[in-house]
Amino acid sequence: MRNVLITGGAGFIGSNFVRYWLANHPGDRVVNLDALTYAGNLESLKDIESNPNYRFIHGNVCDVDCIEKVFEDEKIDTVVNFAAESHVDRSILGPEVFIKTNIHGTFTLLEAARKFWDKDKTGCRFLHVSTDEVYGSLGPEDPAFTEQTPFAPNSPYSASKAASDHLARAYYHTYDLPVLTTNCSNNYGPYQFPEKLIPLVIINALEGKPLPIYGDGMNIRDWLHVEDHCRGIDVVLDKGCLGETYNIGGCNEWANIDIVKLVCEHLDELRPGNAPKSNLITYIKDRLGHDRRYAIDAGKMKRELDWEPLYTFEKGIEETILWYLDNKEWWARVRDGAYRDYYNRQYR
Repeated sequence: MRNVLITGGAGFIGSNFVRYWLANHPGDRVVNLDALTYAGNLESLKDIESNPNYRFIHGNVCDVDCIEKVFEDEKIDTVVNFAAESHVDRSILGPEVFIKTNIHGTFTLLEAARKFWDKDKTGCRFLHVSTDEVYGSLGPEDPAFTEQTPFAPNSPYSASKAASDHLARAYYHTYDLPVLTTNCSNNYGPYQFPEKLIPLVIINALEGKPLPIYGDGMNIRDWLHVEDHCRGIDVVLDKGCLGETYNIGGCNEWANIDIVKLVCEHLDELRPGNAPKSNLITYIKDRLGHDRRYAIDAGKMKRELDWEPLYTFEKGIEETILWYLDNKEWWARVRDGAYRDYYNRQYR
């Protein structure tokens, strides 16, 4: 039985992973630690909060006393670190919180693991979850990012994640801490905060609002369904070689404008209106330092760990659209801020 600390477990990927882990490892205990900043939403976990193997703790990864108490009280032997500020636009407007959470928060977790696992690291694992954005930008014909691609971050967000990746690697080599790192491509799926491209487009299109597209819309991303990402992390924890980095990608490169048009086509069929929803597409000034293309080479995951994505983008986007259509109450409460009251109602 593992005692698993999942940081940032009330966020998009974290909440999906909490649910995934409890379903696939029912004998393990899961401790979800989240600071409940704007993107932390406990309503995303309503269906599992009565599970006796689940506990939520309201805390910040930068709080040394809090983290050390969790390690000691909960006998943590496994850490999956999702806790991060992750929105590039917000990092451009206010980078300081990204430095604090993504760098200092990772440092605090690594130090706690080093302290409490010092006498016996047997079976312990510290998995640091990161992003393909640390690698920078690709040209149209450049090969996809591999684990050997040099870091070249272009935003405060990606720079802070690159720094935390280096810290994780250093703690393995310096202190023999049982660290693993994963770098993933763009995630999508249920419970994603509506500021991100796919949920933003779905919700705005349903409400007849503009669909904002940066620049010419030809920025390309590799898209990974969150369920495939959860499976990938599980495999890395189980079979990954300590000290190694693994790129988890969806093998689905799409230009932003093509995604928006595809979403509009689906919604025109599912929620027909008076005009094609693509008429709502609005081109806006490009983001500062906007990387042109990301693409993940997930070959190492396939060769060494026998993992590959199960979702095509076409299948995944259709399921995602249907989820947002069926869960208007969830995203409406996010949009009007009502979700913020859930912690006070349920946990205080």
